[in-house]
This record gives sequence, C-alpha cells and structure tokens, in this order.
Amino acid sequence: MQVENETNGQLEALIRERIRRQGPIPFAEYMRLCLYHPEYGYYMTPRRRIGKQGDFFTSSSVHFLFGRLIARQLVQLWELLGGGAMTIAEQGAGEGYLALDILDALREEAADCYHSLTYALVEVSPEHRARQQERLAGHAARLVWCEPGELAGMTGCILSNELVDAFPVHLVEKRDGLLREIHVGLDGETLVEVVAEPSIGRLQEHVDWLGCGPVEGNRGEINLEAVDWMRQVARLLGRGMVLTIDYGYPAAELYAPHRRAGTLLCYHRHRSHDNPYVNIGCQDMTSHVDFTALQKAGEEEGLETLWFGEQYRFLMGLGFVEQLIALQARETDPLRAQQLRMTLKNLILPEGGMGETFKVLVQGKGIGRPELLCQRPIEAIRI
Repeated sequence: MQVENETNGQLEALIRERIRRQGPIPFAEYMRLCLYHPEYGYYMTPRRRIGKQGDFFTSSSVHFLFGRLIARQLVQLWELLGGGAMTIAEQGAGEGYLALDILDALREEAADCYHSLTYALVEVSPEHRARQQERLAGHAARLVWCEPGELAGMTGCILSNELVDAFPVHLVEKRDGLLREIHVGLDGETLVEVVAEPSIGRLQEHVDWLGCGPVEGNRGEINLEAVDWMRQVARLLGRGMVLTIDYGYPAAELYAPHRRAGTLLCYHRHRSHDNPYVNIGCQDMTSHVDFTALQKAGEEEGLETLWFGEQYRFLMGLGFVEQLIALQARETDPLRAQQLRMTLKNLILPEGGMGETFKVLVQGKGIGRPELLCQRPIEAIRI
C-alpha cells in the first residue's frame, strides 16, 4: 500500500543530524523524538489528532456513554472509600472528552460524589492542556493540573485511556537464540533499520523477569516505560484503584509465534500502516500493551489485580445494554435511533470494533476484594 508522506522536515533533519553525530539510535529513542520532541513531536504540536478530522478515534470520542459508564464504577469506588474527599487522576487525557463525560455524569447522577472530588489532569502536551482547559471550563472548580509527584499518597483512582500504547518502545528480534535490538541509522539520506546488540542490559532482564518474549525469528516490542509507569502510579496511590484501558494482550498472546512482526502500527488520517519512517512527527505510533507486565509490576509494588478483561465485558457489566435501550427510547426519529445503535456498537463489537482488542485492567490498594460493578456477568443482564 502506498503511504502518504507528510513529514515535519525540521524534526527529520534533527533526527538525521543526531544519527550522523552519534551513530544509529535505538528505535525507542527515534519513537520518542517523533512523538514527544518538545518543539516538533506529534503530540506536542498543534494538530487535530482525534475524531473525523484527525488521525484516529478513541472510545471516549465515539460517544459520551463510554465516560458515563466509567463514572458508575468511580461512584462505587467513592462509596468503598467511605464517601469522603477523593481524587480522580487522569494521565494523558488528550482533548478532555473522557474527563468531560465523567464529570457531567457525576454532577447529574451522583452530586455528593461530584462535590467531594478533585479531578487532576497530568498532561505533557501544552496544546492538549489548553484544549482541556477550554473543554472542561464548566467544571473548573473541580479541576487541577499537576505533575505525577504531586499525587503522592492520593486516595481515589488513577485513570488512563489509551495512554500506555503511545509510550516509546524498544523493537527487538530473536536471532540465533539471542535478543537483538532494532536501531535507526542512515544509508546515505535514507533512514534504515540496523540490527545490533541491545542498547541496555535491561531488555534481556525484562524478558527474564516476564518469562516471555519473541520466539526465534520473530520481532516484538518491549515497553520498559510502561513498567516504570505502573511502578510509579502504584507508589503514588495511597488507597484506591488504578484503572487502565488500552488495546493489548497478555504476554503469552502478545509474543505468540504467529505474531511474527510485532504490533507496532502508525495512524495517519484514519489509515493504519506499519512504516514508522514516513510522516515523521505527523503520525501517531503505537504498540499493543503487555498487560501481564502491568499486572506483575503492579503486584510487586503493592497493587492487587481486581479485574481484567475485554472492554465489552467491562461496559456491559456497568450497564451498557440498559443505557443503550434508554437512549434509543428517547429517539423519535428511526434513522437517528439506528445511527445511535451503530455508533455505540463500535464500543463493544469484538471484530472491527473496540470491544475485544481493548482491555481493561482494574487494580486496587487498600480496598480489599470488593465485587465491582464492572464484574457483573453478561448472563445477569436483564432486558
């Protein structure tokens, strides 16, 4: 497939110069520059990323019901914590769609909880922060923007939706029984991949710690930043819950023999492809999340896995079907009712939608093992 090339020339020149100066760089460093360079990175510059005019959709941009259902789980957490002051800390909130839907739902349906909470946003992108401030202006009294360290000892929920998939990853391959790492070099003026020894010993240590990695001849991703992030949030949380929503797999499935080329994908104007060396600074780059690594790292830092499963099970447990029926009942136009059904199906469809590829990980600290609302089995749904 021919891939359109809309490259940020300044960023590409910077990357080329760095490679000329120090030699091939690990792919993780290249990905970090493409996404997070302070001046030219994809997430750091003014650009429409989410929605029809952007490069991709997120669950929270599909329909407000996604956030409203998550709000139900947050209300239960607030009750489990005793109904006092609570912090919801969302990291990587993008343009603020999810935060808005959660806060709207809490104000309308759980006023006591709403007035007890602080909604803290942890955001590295100045552009996203500006859009969040504008979109969430109606909830200004409940909002703070902060650095992660300011959350130390917090009571409440650390929430992320499609955050971890955008962390820079190390690309590795198993060759002749040894782990090798992909670097990015130059052949003349062309960016090329260079297979070399791991740039850091921690890559092999990670595979040993996880007990899983790419099989002989296969490529895969190692997301060290995801492990570091989970350890950090586990230490920051005093009491409450970590709620992580993203697309990914357990490690055994992520590194399964049939997944020969790994999961790295790029998104540009709603087209996905596997070439990270075009559209430099102008496309999203992601890899599927290793949920086994997140669970293991969390458990080592005092978190307990309370629930893990597909997004469709999570949403249906929280009342997706009942809410869909109620929303449809308010629609008097049959065509609009049909459009509503088709839109919301994207959140739960296992194939071609977000329902199965997206997973939800719920981890707790200091709240025991309660029966969570999201755990309601599908067979218990009464229509």
